[in-house]
Amino acid sequence: MHHAEREAEERLDTGHNRTSVIIYEQPLNERIRGLLRIEFLFSAIATRLIGQSEWDSRAVLSCTIEVTDILSRYDIKADLIKELERHYALLVRLQTSPEVDAMRLNETISRLNRLLTTLKDPLCQPGQTFRRDELVNAIKQRSGIPGGTCNFDMPAYHYWLNCPAKVRIDQLNRWLEDLRIVEEGVAMTLKLVRESATPMDAIAPDGFYHRTLEPSGACSLIRIAIPREQGLFPEISAGKHRFTLRFMEQPNTSERPVQTNRDVKFELHLCALTP
Repeated sequence: MHHAEREAEERLDTGHNRTSVIIYEQPLNERIRGLLRIEFLFSAIATRLIGQSEWDSRAVLSCTIEVTDILSRYDIKADLIKELERHYALLVRLQTSPEVDAMRLNETISRLNRLLTTLKDPLCQPGQTFRRDELVNAIKQRSGIPGGTCNFDMPAYHYWLNCPAKVRIDQLNRWLEDLRIVEEGVAMTLKLVRESATPMDAIAPDGFYHRTLEPSGACSLIRIAIPREQGLFPEISAGKHRFTLRFMEQPNTSERPVQTNRDVKFELHLCALTP
């Protein structure tokens, strides 16, 4: 599944019926926050990369520039290594448990080991090829200006965008090549974080819910699943020790949302990978 402002299409079991739900996520630390943003951008890239139009290529380039901006602003590579090492150590301890699927566990450990080996290699410099490209740097300089990459401002970009779709897609894939290790590492980390939760049913009386978190601080991500048909979304306020939910209604986007006075049933996931 792909922050309290992000939705993903999933299925929720409600008795004998299956109904569409929206998943809202709230990170509880900066590391997970950064990884979620990168995941969001790679999801957008994957959706538009196969597109044939100029606007698809523009969207991919814009998102890739944002990914590399995050990588240059924060040491995402080091954060990924720390997260993957933590998960690796916890999963290795589970190998002695008779209750786990040994084959699946060993496959996951092997994949983690491969990712860590690649990321720790000094030659692994994600985004380096993209950042060194002259056309990319020209686009990046103009991207902060509203409409700054218009055809009369950037004839070189206009020319590239009018190349055959296969030429553009092949070039985009080459630019993305050394970023794929980040994409895979982020996907693996967030998958393990999300799967660490045991879903629980909960009720928010009059649309309000409060919960204290374990003092260990192991919880790194809160996920809320609520049926789309309820017409509600949660505003999540969270810290290391507690969080609150207010389920809001906004029938008309021209008006401010208000807290519902209904009792709201939802599914809660507290994601904390602990041994």
